[in-house]
Amino acid sequence: MDRAQNLSRLSEPFDLLVIGGGATGLGTAVEAASRGYRVALVEGRDFSQGTSSRSTKLVHGGVRYLSQGNLGLVREALRERGRLRRNAPHLVGDLEFIVPAYSWWNGPYYGMGLKLYDVLAGRYKLGKTQVLSRAQVLERIPTLEPEGLRGGVRYFDGQFDDARLAVTLALTAVDKGAAVVNHAPVVGLLKEQGKVVGARVRDAETGSEHDVRAKVVVNATGVFSDAVRRMDDPDAPGAIAPSQGVHLVLPADFLPGSHALMVPRTDDGRVLFVVPWHGRALVGTTDTPVEQVSDEPRPLEAEIQFLLEHAARYLSRDPAREDVLAVFTGLRPLVRPLKDGGNTRAISRDHTLLVSGAGLVTVVGGKWTTYRKMGEDAVNLGAKVGGLEARPSVTAEMPLHGAPATPAVSTTGTPSASLAAYGTEAAGVRALAEQDEALAIPLHPRLPYLCAEVAWAARHEMARTVEDVLDRRTRALVLDARAALEAAPRVAQLLARELGRDGAWEAAQVEAFRARTEVALLPPAPNTLARATS
Repeated sequence: MDRAQNLSRLSEPFDLLVIGGGATGLGTAVEAASRGYRVALVEGRDFSQGTSSRSTKLVHGGVRYLSQGNLGLVREALRERGRLRRNAPHLVGDLEFIVPAYSWWNGPYYGMGLKLYDVLAGRYKLGKTQVLSRAQVLERIPTLEPEGLRGGVRYFDGQFDDARLAVTLALTAVDKGAAVVNHAPVVGLLKEQGKVVGARVRDAETGSEHDVRAKVVVNATGVFSDAVRRMDDPDAPGAIAPSQGVHLVLPADFLPGSHALMVPRTDDGRVLFVVPWHGRALVGTTDTPVEQVSDEPRPLEAEIQFLLEHAARYLSRDPAREDVLAVFTGLRPLVRPLKDGGNTRAISRDHTLLVSGAGLVTVVGGKWTTYRKMGEDAVNLGAKVGGLEARPSVTAEMPLHGAPATPAVSTTGTPSASLAAYGTEAAGVRALAEQDEALAIPLHPRLPYLCAEVAWAARHEMARTVEDVLDRRTRALVLDARAALEAAPRVAQLLARELGRDGAWEAAQVEAFRARTEVALLPPAPNTLARATS
């Protein structure tokens, strides 16, 4: 996946131009290219740099939607969960969840609901729901708070690496003939006779601009969808009700083993997860309405306290601020209800398609699990709007880039943060390490990555910055923000060698990543800040 080569292709005429390189945009590009349409995708920053790399890392049907009675959404998501598990086994695994019961009626109540979850999954079921005794629950999660525990329920869902899946989708789109370019923001839409016929794209690295022409343009920019819609129509009403979700990352000893904890109803009605992932424990998430969207959302102190307090309530060892290895915050592109008001927890995660009078197609809402279906629906509509020949979808049964014919990873738990995530290309990464001893050394003692992965990311995965490597090609920034910062100078040096950059570029990259790391580190408690400034 060569960026210069893909950038040079933007002068070609396309059937479909996708704006946005997150889950929805990448899924749309794969869908369209696999049908044989001529496709281009441009992303203003890096693939999945926003919301799509900051999920709870779950491929799931949405247990909480059962209580809302949205069985259709749950059934569709469970079907897509099964397809993704089959099509990308190097990135998606099964995960056993435990729902603890601290009241006598919790076990039977949750058990009945989760058995319905199994029924809705049908042939895509990952495992059998079972009511557990107190001893069975503590055997699976020994760090669970034992006081008052009566038993629990186990059920199964999927787990994945979101940013690695995004890169895999970009590679898959290129495999199918699409032109895909990151760090290329859209600065305006092209119109002829009142119709959108493309977009003007700026190469963020050189400042040069390119007019990309297509029969139909799909706006898949998530929380930034309204901004693109207003390039077409300045008076377009807002379609997005953004909601902020925060996750804390803890050492694995808070949740040893391979079982996840799910609390179906916290004090304010949210769902809380504590999930094992790449040798860490993720605690999330919050659901806080926000008025403004930003490139780097920051956690609110109330969200941090909510997660720490609820984790302490359900874990025998109370996590403190100093235990947090990293924090990450994403903005959900929830579809605005017809009437304002209420809170975002009541808004469905189902997706919506919009078409402007000028023919701009926008897809909003949804979640990672249903990315393929969102792409399918967007392409079906885009083909009609653009007058393209109707062609059937083939992605439901289509393996993604790197998927092994016979999965080499365990079918229980997410594939580890190792070369397993590369699937059939793992041998290529190993070969780099064998050919150059400088690439065979670990990137950092506290991180599970080799220097060879930096070179591979630059040569084959369109990594252009230190952040691209440490946040999304590897997951170093999520696993241990301080370790990632310590590794930044080495990554900058390796990238400079691959991309032909000089020492000034290296220094600027390290400084830019230092600023990014400040967002990934938990801020001091307010009273600590007050003492420091007094």
